[in-house]
Amino acid sequence: MSSNTIVTIGRQYGSGGRYVARLLSEKLGIPYYDKELLAEVSKDSGICEDLLAEHDEKNSRSFLLSLMSGTQPFADSGAMYMDMPLNHRIFLAQFDTIRRIASQGPCIFVGRCADYVLRDEAGVFNVFIKASKENRIQRIIKLYNVDPLKAEEMIKKADKQRAAYYNYYATNTWGDVNNYDLCLDTGTLGVDGAVEVIASSLELRAAFENKKAMGEW
Repeated sequence: MSSNTIVTIGRQYGSGGRYVARLLSEKLGIPYYDKELLAEVSKDSGICEDLLAEHDEKNSRSFLLSLMSGTQPFADSGAMYMDMPLNHRIFLAQFDTIRRIASQGPCIFVGRCADYVLRDEAGVFNVFIKASKENRIQRIIKLYNVDPLKAEEMIKKADKQRAAYYNYYATNTWGDVNNYDLCLDTGTLGVDGAVEVIASSLELRAAFENKKAMGEW
């Protein structure tokens, strides 16, 4: 695996994207960041981690929310973000932390517009994980012990929030195949199968890059 390999994973709610990231992290021996990113952002920016979690992957254009200055949730190191709306402060803080982590070596990012944030960086491999609504409903029922109607409601709400967040900040369309190097269906491959395909794809990409460097393609 290339020393600068960065994997970003976009995912539909209930498709198992976090589990794919965790297992891929174990297979490749590199760190992954999903909710773990929030602690890093908090350390870098001084923004309270609870506040980051509250607005995680949610785009709010509320005027009142934008006016929240909330000096109490911020440490002095977050002062650079204080002159802009809250939702923009949070996004830019995540933006800076994603770029810092990516500069330090191979890793995996789940969601949070990481593919867009790192769009100009070499070695980034963008993946989107999906599954049928039926498969996702069954996964949510099993994970959270809810009825099918509640599971479907959770899926609709989460996907709507993720799409709104991505489409607003990334200025692209969430789930559009043109944004990704690889799109996988865990309802067809399973989580383990998706991990194997991503790992194999990274090896194939590295081999192809070597051929291009040698002028053999």
